[in-house]
Amino acid sequence: MLKLLQHPLRLALLYVEGWGDAIFTPRYNPMYHLGALGWWMYWLVAASGIYIYIFLDTSVAHAWSSVESITHDHWYHAGVMRSLHRYGSDLFVVVIMLHLLREFAMDRYHGVRWFAWFTGVPLIWFLFFSGVSGYWLVWDMLAQYLAVSATEWVDWLGVLAQPLANNFLTPDALGDRFFSLLVYIHIFVPIIMLFVMWIHLLRMARAETNPPRYLALGTLAALIVLSLVYPAVSHGPADLTQTPAVLNLDWFYLGLFPLYDIWGPGALWALAVGVSTLISVVPFIHRHKPRPSAKVDLANCNGCTRCANDCPFGAVVMQPRTDGRPFEKEPTVDPAMCTSCGTCMGACPTTSPFRTKGAVSAGIMLPDYDLVNLRERVDAAVATLKGPVRILVFGCEWGARVEALASDEVAAVELRCASHLSPTFVDYAFTRCGVDGIVITGCRDGECFHRLGVRWTEERLAGERDPALRDRVARDRILIAWAALTEQGKLAHWVRLFRDELAEKRSGASVQAAIDHEAAMAGGAP
Repeated sequence: MLKLLQHPLRLALLYVEGWGDAIFTPRYNPMYHLGALGWWMYWLVAASGIYIYIFLDTSVAHAWSSVESITHDHWYHAGVMRSLHRYGSDLFVVVIMLHLLREFAMDRYHGVRWFAWFTGVPLIWFLFFSGVSGYWLVWDMLAQYLAVSATEWVDWLGVLAQPLANNFLTPDALGDRFFSLLVYIHIFVPIIMLFVMWIHLLRMARAETNPPRYLALGTLAALIVLSLVYPAVSHGPADLTQTPAVLNLDWFYLGLFPLYDIWGPGALWALAVGVSTLISVVPFIHRHKPRPSAKVDLANCNGCTRCANDCPFGAVVMQPRTDGRPFEKEPTVDPAMCTSCGTCMGACPTTSPFRTKGAVSAGIMLPDYDLVNLRERVDAAVATLKGPVRILVFGCEWGARVEALASDEVAAVELRCASHLSPTFVDYAFTRCGVDGIVITGCRDGECFHRLGVRWTEERLAGERDPALRDRVARDRILIAWAALTEQGKLAHWVRLFRDELAEKRSGASVQAAIDHEAAMAGGAP
């Protein structure tokens, strides 16, 4: 059932992200930085909220008038900050909900990722509670409506000795002490939320909490422009002797309140708790068969730490050596954290297909896709090539389907992740298998299923990260072509262009060789 939802949603998001690449470039595509944008919005909203609080009168009698003064008398700084606080909060909701939707569509919520998914659910509750409590502090007609509805909704549970809604029965019932309590709630809930956000990232190595600088500045500039063009304003002052008639709701935060009026508190509690519970248990009701986690072979390990440094999920940890060999450390793998992406295998300097003596093994490998298996797949793929130009494509199982490229001139080997590929296999394919060109593809740049595969692969091939590709390998015979599932045709087009380019180079070399031969013969003739 979930697959029926995921696949079309994934395709739709991949198309949207493709348009984002065309507009913003992959580096600044906001769809690739939703989590980091959420952190940026948190700090932006927190900073603007602190600034507004300087001018806010927290008494019942003067709260509304102080907000009006902020909005109109000091519009050029406090008023802009109020609007920035409002629109930054709205964008916070947008990026968080898009982040949740995207992680679900991309199948990143089970296995090792269950923890981040599960701890993300309470963040949604904290986010909405923070937003609603913020609207109370304006103490206009909208705040009155929200306060009465929210307290009645909580009172329906019957867990409090005195109904909260009693504080809003008459103007005399609401005192400054209770109103100050609302202020403290709005301050402390975001602090608790920050702690949960930290917990949310505990199992992610190198978690991105800062979006690219220009994306952050561009987002801030857009919010400031919106604040100037369409400033946030208040309703009329709250009056507990009257019932609010016409309200302009912030649908990002307050969309459930009309449902409260229509369905009542019981149905709304059922909806909120039911949806939250369903989202929370999705990783456990839709489980995939786990793949074997990476295994360490200490006989081939010198404790270099590359596997631990490159693991996207912190599944590899260095520990004191246990086999008596003269090395300080050895890697250990936590199966509960390992996604079987093969990044550690690609990082290991002993992952070499050139090995012929002894057991062909590496310091760390995937048991079901080890060094021998990968070499056999490369050899078998190259053996199918019959054309004048021989191209080998290494692809990721989450990107465009490389098997669809197969022909007399193109062979394909699918990997768990692009970073599963050690640069030694590129060297091996050229020097031992005799291919003319190699294409390395996988998830779209910025959209790596295993988070860091694209980045590590590019750095290894560029010689910026160990293990680096040897200098003897001609870089102009390697094509890096990141392509999503929706870019199958684009990848095929790139491979054809690459094939034509290799054919031209090969033809040029043959012509040059013939010219040199003829010149030599002519010079040596009697």
